[in-house]
Amino acid sequence: MAAENHANRRIVLAPRPSGAPVPDNFRLETPSVPEPSSGQVLLRTLWLSLDPYMRGRMSEAPSYAPPVDIGEVMVGGTVSQVVTSNRDDFAPGDLVLGVSGWQEYALSDGSDLTKLPRDMTHPSWALGVLGMPGFTAWHGLLKIGEPKAGETVVVAAASGPVGATVGQIAKIRGARVIGVAGGERKCRHVVQELGFDACIDHRAPDFAAQLKAACPGGIDVYFENVGGMVFDAVLPLLNDHARMPVCGVIAHYNDDYALQPGPDRLPYFASLILRKRFRVQGFIITDHYADEYADFARQMGAWVHDGRVRYFEDIVDGLEKAPDVFIGLLEGRNNGKLVVRMSND
Repeated sequence: MAAENHANRRIVLAPRPSGAPVPDNFRLETPSVPEPSSGQVLLRTLWLSLDPYMRGRMSEAPSYAPPVDIGEVMVGGTVSQVVTSNRDDFAPGDLVLGVSGWQEYALSDGSDLTKLPRDMTHPSWALGVLGMPGFTAWHGLLKIGEPKAGETVVVAAASGPVGATVGQIAKIRGARVIGVAGGERKCRHVVQELGFDACIDHRAPDFAAQLKAACPGGIDVYFENVGGMVFDAVLPLLNDHARMPVCGVIAHYNDDYALQPGPDRLPYFASLILRKRFRVQGFIITDHYADEYADFARQMGAWVHDGRVRYFEDIVDGLEKAPDVFIGLLEGRNNGKLVVRMSND
């Protein structure tokens, strides 16, 4: 595990993107591996998580978290192994969950690390169904969506790590679950592998009509992480007292957030909220770790162990591929939780 004579390959933010990110927005650098000082540990990244929220961190637009500075390492959740430790609570070989970002080595004072079992069978799952995406699905659906047996739940981006988990939890709760995904292959996966009742291809020219036909009794819970045309098709189908957890709007991450030309839907949306008395609530999952993560980990761990929640990864080998596959993630090219395997050892 020694890091001597190694460069620390890392990917930093180059120019900020204007619209959709392109390869030139990223730059690969190879500085020396850093040396840990007193109270620090040196980490070697084993797994890197790629997630849609990273697009927002590339922008200077106001958000819930500060942007990545130009020339700084791209942010990201990681599973790492301790190489060298100047702390009593971490030892070489320890497996940890952290936020080292898009780089092979990183320093930490330990405050941002969570120990994982050294013999953990699937360490990368701590970045997916047993980590932030799974927790996002669990909190958003159960604490805000509150699905009841017999209700209809619609899930956007249903083949992704959040949407896939949302739908399976809703099925455990006895709901009828309709997924929305891009393409026949993804929709088939959502129904056959994840157990949704139906899945509608949002690329279909008659998408709105298909969604309406799949929800003859309307929609009681809509888990929103896409926005755009999917939101437009869902909106008139929402029932009285429907609930809408909002954890993302992927369709708009490349917008400049200035007012766009075209019809203003806000008065219509506001009138529906009033007349139908439905709940729209945004959430940032980092707000809930202190109070709820232990309950989530216990319940989700049991569901995964029992096979009630199935989990699929899209694994890419090599840090150098991260920019391209991240761009593809925003375009919907991945199927399952996208992770980068930094090393095969």
